[in-house]
Amino acid sequence: MSTPHNNAKPGDIAEAVLLPGDPKRAEYIAKTYLENPVCYNQVRGMLGFTGTYKGKRVSVQGTGMGQPSLSIYVTELFRFYDVKKAIRVGTCGSVNKDTPVRSVILATAASTDSAINTRRFNGMHFAPAADFELLKSAYDVAKSKDVICKVGTVVSSDIFYDDAQTWKLWAEYGVLGIEMEAAELYTLAAKYGRKALAVLTVSDN
Repeated sequence: MSTPHNNAKPGDIAEAVLLPGDPKRAEYIAKTYLENPVCYNQVRGMLGFTGTYKGKRVSVQGTGMGQPSLSIYVTELFRFYDVKKAIRVGTCGSVNKDTPVRSVILATAASTDSAINTRRFNGMHFAPAADFELLKSAYDVAKSKDVICKVGTVVSSDIFYDDAQTWKLWAEYGVLGIEMEAAELYTLAAKYGRKALAVLTVSDN
């Protein structure tokens, strides 16, 4: 069945989905790395594609920016399209001098300044965390290809243009980077019993 935000039919979407925020980046990934990519969604310009990579079916779905937007697409992928693995591929800002631009952060868990989970859990706090098997696999691949890779926590913020002073406190607690979606992705994966990981390229420091 299609949804108000995705006109894919049952079977159009693979069990493993890459989730860039930018729909044009989804198109680039599909056309650059997948064999025989087919576009299954164009609703609201949020492009989605399915193809194969080394013989395995893979989908790429744009999610937009921020947790509310990602929440719509990932909820539908889990509930209506039976997606098993959701991997955010995006960028983040580093708050750690030892995590340079173009390095990769694998987010073990994600704090947030958003009120989404506070509302969801009636004022209590949930600890959104990545799937260990996905994280370990990604780490092993990164090391085998000599990618500068850091493993640790990030913050999913609702504010893009924030005061830099705000992030000094997070850095004091060992946070590696700031982005906008991972906390909601991990929370939804926990809710629906699925696997999720955020793979983040550092775009600024």
